[in-house]
Formats: sequence, structure tokens, C-alpha cells
Amino acid sequence: MTGPGPRPDSPPAAAERVFVYLSELLGRRVAAADGRRLGKLVDLKVRLGEAFPKVVTARVRARRGGALAFPWPGVAAFAGDTVVMRPGAEPRPAPPEVPAEEMLLREELLDKQVLDMSGAKIERVNDVHLLVHDGDLRLVHVDIGKRGILRRLGLLRPVEGLTRWFFEYEFPEVLVSWKHVQPLGADLGRADLKLSVGARGLHDLHPSELADILEDLDRENQERVFEALDLGKAADTLQEVDPRLQRSLLEAAPLDKASGLLEEMEPDEATELLAELSEDRKAELFRRMRRPRREVLEELLTYKEGTAGRIMTKDFLAVREDRTIGDAVRAFRDTAHPLESSAYIFVIDPEGRPRGVITLRHLLLAGPETPVRSLMNPRLVTVRADDGIESAADVLGKYKFLMVPVVDAAGVLAGVITYQDIMEETR
Repeated sequence: MTGPGPRPDSPPAAAERVFVYLSELLGRRVAAADGRRLGKLVDLKVRLGEAFPKVVTARVRARRGGALAFPWPGVAAFAGDTVVMRPGAEPRPAPPEVPAEEMLLREELLDKQVLDMSGAKIERVNDVHLLVHDGDLRLVHVDIGKRGILRRLGLLRPVEGLTRWFFEYEFPEVLVSWKHVQPLGADLGRADLKLSVGARGLHDLHPSELADILEDLDRENQERVFEALDLGKAADTLQEVDPRLQRSLLEAAPLDKASGLLEEMEPDEATELLAELSEDRKAELFRRMRRPRREVLEELLTYKEGTAGRIMTKDFLAVREDRTIGDAVRAFRDTAHPLESSAYIFVIDPEGRPRGVITLRHLLLAGPETPVRSLMNPRLVTVRADDGIESAADVLGKYKFLMVPVVDAAGVLAGVITYQDIMEETR
């Protein structure tokens, strides 16, 4: 029994090749070369590492009970409903453990969630598409469509006959090339080899794509995938997911990693997340943070929810009014702040009160010895830290600013609110 013809993402063309689905092989009788019935085929094992992994072992449920296994090269033919072994090939008891670099297709892939790297989305494997070529059997696609479910139930032909007769409709083939698939579930946690493959693929995705993927996964796989990300990517992704999932992932992470994530996140995002935790959990996390970041987050938490101070970020650039453009350039070069909060450089007096603002354009066009006071725009609009968030939104909307400075009760520059901060609060 053969499947569909060559797919766009299939291996290079060959003189002879046959496609077959895993569901069409499972349950077939297995016979020795001399005709002895040995049992039924229940699984196939592939060795990972190639773009299209090769089947290396077949598993058989023996007629008298127990699990047997034999190398796939020992298969002479699998025409009809029987898999026939070569002369001299005999199955042996199946080992209880699966090596890290191998995977059982029925047990570990069928009905499992996978990540389609080409579409950056989670899919469910309904069947597995295999290629017979030069005596090898290779994994080439996963079937994520309705045809795969109907095929496994033995209903594809009758159901498709009805839909074709009444509606002139055929269920489309929905196959994803294996080279675009990243297995999830046990694979991410079982072996270093699979973890390294998974991490490389996941890190190619944008944090917002990863957030969508995490939200589509079940709880166990959410934690596994999140654990596979490095600290920076995990922190960026954590900022994109639903607040309830944020808290769940943070609470599931070890304390040292959780504190590191909060240090990597934008201060306002980290503050919102910390506010949802218990006092004991917050205290544990603060004890593990570096002092500068801890003090920033502790300060932000002192502002009431819904105020400008609560959502502002402390990541901004400021130079004193008695400095030069050269000083401002050096400050910009040395900063690690995101560009969105560095588009304006605020000019402050010795006490830290804002007096004006310069832009990146000034840094590019003015000479290094030019005093910043001579170029700054003194018409500065600010909001107070205890003002409502709507005050900052009104300023950004009215003046079309990229950010608005926030001052404390003494008029000292305490932080900034970016346009993105407002969008995230009001979405």
C-alpha cells in the first residue's frame, strides 16, 4: 500500500521510491523467512541526527506475549499485510530503554504536539509519512491533517467517498517536512542531543512567536519548552505571554533562574509580575538579585497600581546641562538600555530635575564640544509619578512623543514611559 507522490519538501528525486504511512504498517503480521509467524508490528524506531532520519529497528509484539525487536535491514519485504524477514534474521527481546539519539515513532511522536518551525506554530501529529528508498525506510513528513485521523480509523475511503459524491470535496493532504519539525514533550528533557537541537530551533523564533507557541501547549510542555530557552530569550518571551502564564512559568522556575529572569526583563514588566507574587516569594527573589536591579524594582513597587510610577522604566539616558555633546555620545555608547527608551536624552540640572531634551539627531550632527544646553529643547512636558496612567497616555497622544519623562514629588527625573508601555497597558 502506498501513499501520495513526492512532496515539495521531500528528499531529492530518486529512480525508485515508495511512500507509506506509519498507520499502514502498524498491526501488520511479522513472519520469518521460513514462514513462521512471529507477531505483529507495533512500532518503528528512528535514529535522529539526519534531515530525514532512518528507521533502524522494528518492534514486534510476540504471539505469546513480550516485546521483540529486529534491525530494519533484516526486512526482505512488507507487501500485502505481512512484513517478511530475510533468511537468518531473527528478532530479539526489545531493550527496555530507548537511546538518547533514537525515537519510537508510535510511542513518542504519534498524537504528540510538535513545533512546525516553518509556520512557528504547534501542531498535532495524526500520522507519520515514510519513504522507502534504496532499502532504507526514512521519516520524511508528519501528517497534521484530517486525512491522518481518518486513515488511522480506517474511515478515509468511505468518508472521502461520501464527501466527494455529495460535495465534490476531498480532504487535502497536510504534511509538514520533518526538517521543519521540532518534537516537544519528553524529547526536550530526555537527552542533551535533543535539547541542543530544540534550543537552536527555538532561538531562531521571535519572542512573540514563542509566546504564541507556549500559550498553545499543555502545562507540562510549556515548562519544558520554556526551560530550553536561555535566560535572555526566556525573559523576552516571558514579557509577551499572558499574565497568568507569566506567573505560572515564573513560579515553576528555580529561584535562581526566576530572579535572573526578573533582572533581564524590562523593569516595569518585572514589577507587574512581582506584584502578583506572595510576599514570601518576592522576598526570596529579591535576596537573589543584584543590588542595583533589586533597588529599582523595590522602588517601582512603592507606587500604586494604575499610576505612571508603576509602569515607568528606570532605563533612560540623562546628561547634566553643563556637559557637552561628546559626553552625551559616550553615555549613549555605554548604555545597555533598549533603543526605545534611549531615543531621547534628557538634560538635567545638578539635582536631577529635567531642564530639556536632545535627540539622537543632535548626537550625529553637532560637534563633540558643543554644550548640550545650547541645543536642548527646553519645552519639556512631564507627568508626575503619582499621576494616573491616562495622563501619560494623553501626553503621548497629544504631542506625538516617543516617550514622556516622569518626575517624583521633588521634581527629580524618576523614569520614563514609552509609547510601547502605554500600548501594552491599554491593549
